[in-house]
Amino acid sequence: MSESRERDNSKRGMDKAAPGTTRRIFGYIFQYKWRVAIIVLCIVIGAIAQAGAALFLQSLIDTYILPLVGSSQPDWWPLIQALTLMGILYALGTFSTWLWGWLVVTVEQGTLKAIRDEMFAHQQHLPIVYFDTHEHGDTMSRYTNDTDTLRQAISQSFPQMFSSAISALAAMIAMLWLSIPFALFTLVFTALLIVIVRVLVTRSGMYFIKQQVSLGDVNAFVEESVNGQKVIKVFNHENATAETFDKKNEELFEASALANTYGNNIMPVVGNMGYMLYVLLAIVGGVVSLAGIGNFGLSGAGTMTLGTLISLLTLSRAFINPIGQVSMQFNMVMMALAGASRIFSLMDEPLEKDGGSVELVNIEVGDDGRTMTEVDHETGHWAWKRAADDDGTRSLAAAAKLEGQAREVALKAKQSAVTSADGRYTMLRGDVRFTNVTFGYNPDKPVLHDITWFAKPGQKIALVGATGAGKTTVTNLINRFYDIQEGQILYDGIDVKNIRKADLRSSLGIVLQDVNLFTGTVMDNIRYGRLDATDEECIEAAKLTNADGFIRMLPDGYQTVLKGDGSGLSQGQRQLISIARAAVADPPAMILDEATSSIDTRTEEVVQAGMDALMEGRTVFVIAHRLSTVRNSDVIMVLDHGRIIERGSHDELIALGGEYYQLYTGAVELE
Repeated sequence: MSESRERDNSKRGMDKAAPGTTRRIFGYIFQYKWRVAIIVLCIVIGAIAQAGAALFLQSLIDTYILPLVGSSQPDWWPLIQALTLMGILYALGTFSTWLWGWLVVTVEQGTLKAIRDEMFAHQQHLPIVYFDTHEHGDTMSRYTNDTDTLRQAISQSFPQMFSSAISALAAMIAMLWLSIPFALFTLVFTALLIVIVRVLVTRSGMYFIKQQVSLGDVNAFVEESVNGQKVIKVFNHENATAETFDKKNEELFEASALANTYGNNIMPVVGNMGYMLYVLLAIVGGVVSLAGIGNFGLSGAGTMTLGTLISLLTLSRAFINPIGQVSMQFNMVMMALAGASRIFSLMDEPLEKDGGSVELVNIEVGDDGRTMTEVDHETGHWAWKRAADDDGTRSLAAAAKLEGQAREVALKAKQSAVTSADGRYTMLRGDVRFTNVTFGYNPDKPVLHDITWFAKPGQKIALVGATGAGKTTVTNLINRFYDIQEGQILYDGIDVKNIRKADLRSSLGIVLQDVNLFTGTVMDNIRYGRLDATDEECIEAAKLTNADGFIRMLPDGYQTVLKGDGSGLSQGQRQLISIARAAVADPPAMILDEATSSIDTRTEEVVQAGMDALMEGRTVFVIAHRLSTVRNSDVIMVLDHGRIIERGSHDELIALGGEYYQLYTGAVELE
């Protein structure tokens, strides 16, 4: 009962998805319309040549071979000519098959390249929440397994199905030409065959779809296990992990086994029933021929000759075999459509919404401190540039919706912003203010509750608190990785929702606890912070952050190739490279998210010195578990369950004797 329901659900889902998915696939394929046209022409020529050769057997036997039997002076020349003509037909069919097989490779690879390019380009603009909610291994499976099934469909299944359909059509027309009764008998027999094949195809197609889903699940688990191998070994979970993998692999095995069991039975069923048709036609044709019963086809009426019977038998095989081939390829098409639907589901994911119009531009500042001239080169000064239709009232309108003290904070931020005479340019100073901000990754479960705070330009703001207090969430909101449900976030008096995300993030350098280094040289990894940076600028950034010393000790210095996320480096060295990467970007503001929590105290001193040089003169937000690293912060905010419970300098909070004092003296653990 459950299998029947699953089959019905899969069929309905496939019926709904297949037309749109198939249409999209062929939309990519038809970008190569001239090649496709030649492929179609070659397939038609090959099918006609095959049917013509089978049809020519009648004349070959009745006109050229039988008259030679018993002849005292046989004339072999007409037979040689007939055989030569048949050879030409077969050669033409062979050449056509070779040509479309050669052309289809370009179409196949070009189509897959276009799909992968578009899929990856789309992925780069997906919101962070997509990557939070989708397994990385499953995403990778769309680029590998799903595209490979699509490759097989484009290069083999689609052209083979079309070729088989044309071949079957040509064979049926040839049979009708020779004998309408025999052609109708073949059609009735084929209808019975199709009913049987349809059952096998439906079942195998359902399990082929399930196989693709299970394959993505297995890949995701393997990727997760490889990344967490150290943790698995530390907690002795090798056996438990193997058991979990075995369950997932068992699901893949069952789906694949059932899919291929039903699929592999199709050709034997079609082949054996084809032989049954062959035998029946031979018996009936022999009786009709011996009895002298009349035969009629589109070519006219007559008797069933030996040549006609042999041609019909050959054409029956040419008609039945393509049905089996179509049935076999149909399984591959079903699997390809399942893979393509997964590919297109990623490509249909909603892009990250922006809505901002304020840009970040380089400026030169006049002697009065308010005259700003936009330039196309770096000056060390930046400004927010409003769109021509933005008179600066958007943030004020949003602020007017706030209440009480929060409204005053927002309005003061606007008033304190340094703007040009025409109001289109606002100096980037690093003034950040949260007013009545409430946010939850799930809107029904807020993580931050009515947060109001401010960071003045050049201040070093430290966020401390237990895990889950909302520290990282605050920095994610400044970056607009997520948008708030209530309240307002102002950056130099401008609502961050009005700032283009790319420009907003360009103004913020980030150093994370988990360092991501990419395959490439050390120089490439530092330059990742600003792709147009020169080698000299990258080296200066490394010197500024105390990374230059150990880099020069590497085998090839700055040209040392890093692989496996910099697996040959220590955690501190990897962190220093990431800080140098942020330094070369030269951002006006910085976010340091527990950048030293995973390194030892001695290494921390070196890293901290590098960060101190980087933080000079910038507005900086520091998230730290080690409270010793935030003592020199201008302002320390203590968060607890999404609320700010204390705010002040280190000395002020120690004197207060509250939560921060308890954390700093060790009376209360951060965790």
